[in-house]
Amino acid sequence: MRGPTARRISASVAAVACAGALAACSGSSGTREAVATPSTIADSTTTSTTTSTTSTTTTTIYSGPPTLAPGATLPVPVYPPGKGAVDPEIYIGEIEIPAIMMKSSINFGVTDATFDRGVGWWPDTAKPGDVGNVVLGGHRTSWPRPFRYVDLLEPGDEIVFTTEAGRFVYAVSRTEVVYPDAIWIVDQTEEATVTLFACHPVGSTAQRIVIFADYVRQEV
Repeated sequence: MRGPTARRISASVAAVACAGALAACSGSSGTREAVATPSTIADSTTTSTTTSTTSTTTTTIYSGPPTLAPGATLPVPVYPPGKGAVDPEIYIGEIEIPAIMMKSSINFGVTDATFDRGVGWWPDTAKPGDVGNVVLGGHRTSWPRPFRYVDLLEPGDEIVFTTEAGRFVYAVSRTEVVYPDAIWIVDQTEEATVTLFACHPVGSTAQRIVIFADYVRQEV
């Protein structure tokens, strides 16, 4: 379903960046020298040339994939609460998906009340930037419908998180449509991954559309 919203949407729904490069970025550093124009000083007996040099250094901090600390274990997701439950109002951070021009708060929980405020974080799944599977849900039809156009996402599209821990970028790897009982989508992974889910098709709760993404880098 193609709608009128985004970079991909506004360009007749044309194509998060990284073009299939799902590995972590390596760092680099370099020095660039700007050499001033030599000046010549002359008198009746000698001629000398003086050259001044200015150096500018640019440093890129290496940001490899997160690893599990010695003795640490993967998160253990909790089972979602029953219908009508209300999650505590806890702000987790923000999510941006440039390809569909989406930006939303991330809040604790996956109840309808939480989805009415933005994107919800499945309790006790991984947090952005950590090892494990970050699981997030959101509306496609009801306001604020942050995941309305997730069906337009393609492999390589970036998903960007901003939390107290930093700014982390993941890239979409694939999309699947499953039934609501597919709880396996919250299973934790030994790598840093993300899973987004929402009702499917638009206006129906018959199925779920699921977007899978892998860690790319941390921005500093």
